[in-house]
Amino acid sequence: MKLAGLTAIVPGAARPIGRAIANILAAENVNLIVPTFDWPESIKEMEEEFSEKGYSYSSLPVDLRSEEGVQKLFAHTKERFGKLHILVNNIERGGMPVVHGSYDHPHNRDQWDLEISTTLKAKWLLFHHALPLMQESKEGVVLNISSISGIEGRSGAGAAFFNDAYSAANRAISSFTETWAREASPGIRVNELMLGLIQHRHGEETRGWQTLNENEKQHIKQQCLLGRTGTPEEVAKTALFLIRDADYMTGSVLKMDGGFSLGSKKVPEMPEGILE
Repeated sequence: MKLAGLTAIVPGAARPIGRAIANILAAENVNLIVPTFDWPESIKEMEEEFSEKGYSYSSLPVDLRSEEGVQKLFAHTKERFGKLHILVNNIERGGMPVVHGSYDHPHNRDQWDLEISTTLKAKWLLFHHALPLMQESKEGVVLNISSISGIEGRSGAGAAFFNDAYSAANRAISSFTETWAREASPGIRVNELMLGLIQHRHGEETRGWQTLNENEKQHIKQQCLLGRTGTPEEVAKTALFLIRDADYMTGSVLKMDGGFSLGSKKVPEMPEGILE
């Protein structure tokens, strides 16, 4: 898929993973629509960076949990660039148990609904309203960004990071991926990139990671078969592959977790056996 001149919507570009994906697409001369919501300092930094680099982009505030807001986003996209070819469905809100504690706490009164509405409903709204515009372009790509919390849940080495509602929402994303691949075929591919512990996202540079002692951090890294967490740049490279190069993939879930979800099961030495 030749990317130059195409248009992509990349939510979360104010934060490291979305920023890395937006940067790697802009390097391919893709026009960017970057909806923003919170993190005002990060938004300002993003806009300054993209302007300095001369990107063709448009940044606008929108609550992606609001259908009215999402409709305005796509009206703006059509007005600014005419078409839409790529949707990077990078929108979520996950409360870390190690940070937020139990849903029973008064300060978590709205946390459950926030995790579901941001991680799940907002993705549905984006796809639902993107599809008609993408179908006008005849070809396109939807990339759902999800988490291995949908596999792991609040258990094992990841229990400190994956809240119950967030985990349930991420398991449901794979259902979306398969349904949308059917709905959008044949012109539009829909795939899912399922992430493990990434720096700035459940890994280093997060409040949750900073609460852990050194032994706990080492235990988590040892859970990863590669012995470390991932980086936003590695996520962006994989996202680019799924968008640009994976022409015969749709409805697929690509797990990118450094072997975290496999690390709890070690391979023992081969037994001697009893046969002679």
